[in-house]
Amino acid sequence: MKIEPTIKLSYVGPPKGFWEIPVLYEDEHMLALNKPAELLSCPDRFDPSRYNMMRLMHDAIAKGAPWAKQRNLTYLANAHRLDFETTGVFLLAKTKATLVGLANLFGSEAPQRVYAALVRGTPSEDHFEIDEKLAPHPLKLGTMRVDSRNGKKSKTEFSVREKFSGYTLLECRPITERMHQIRVHLEYVDLPVIGDKLYGGAQLLLSHLKSDYRLKGNKSERPLISTIALHAEKLTLPHPITNEPLTIEAPWPKDMTVSMKYLHRYLKPGP
Repeated sequence: MKIEPTIKLSYVGPPKGFWEIPVLYEDEHMLALNKPAELLSCPDRFDPSRYNMMRLMHDAIAKGAPWAKQRNLTYLANAHRLDFETTGVFLLAKTKATLVGLANLFGSEAPQRVYAALVRGTPSEDHFEIDEKLAPHPLKLGTMRVDSRNGKKSKTEFSVREKFSGYTLLECRPITERMHQIRVHLEYVDLPVIGDKLYGGAQLLLSHLKSDYRLKGNKSERPLISTIALHAEKLTLPHPITNEPLTIEAPWPKDMTVSMKYLHRYLKPGP
């Protein structure tokens, strides 16, 4: 039987939802998916009733969905989290032994994670790091803030990939794993991620890039990126069972690729 290269998930709602999620890597121990935007990776700590990938996959396994039956899946557990809006590599364990191994790896900060982020603004240096403790915001439920007194250790390394007039494409390497870590650290240095409403990131509009832009009819302009411009593009770690080095990569979502095309076309490279 041919194994499907995607995981098909549906949600009755309201609202209804359907996702066809590409498989990035798979063996007898692990499954890695390219998580889409605006889908929780696992249960929301503030509202467990919200639909999420883990619940939908567990429901599909219980119902005998074709993709699960083809793989003889009876167990799946997430090794880490991705934000609701963030896309990219999402790693799952197929056995409890694999989950324990992955938990030990992530707990030791052994996995190397690489994110791509498109931000508004230009950093003063091409390579920099932010080592600022993070804690839940006391007034804004579901958000984080820099808190040097009560926060937990949080460190992210950044490198400039490309500069444009007013925008920068960054490579982000989180050393620790805190909720919204990259986004909060970038807001802290006034480099908000494009489309990140929670942390001050404005939308990217073609009218901001193209000087002779004209909107047809009475239509309203749609942003080039539908959610936030943050993508988990690479995960490198020792295999939790074989200890062999493993790198898993996820291609960019279409809207991020298109946005970069327009930035190249209409904006001059930055200094």
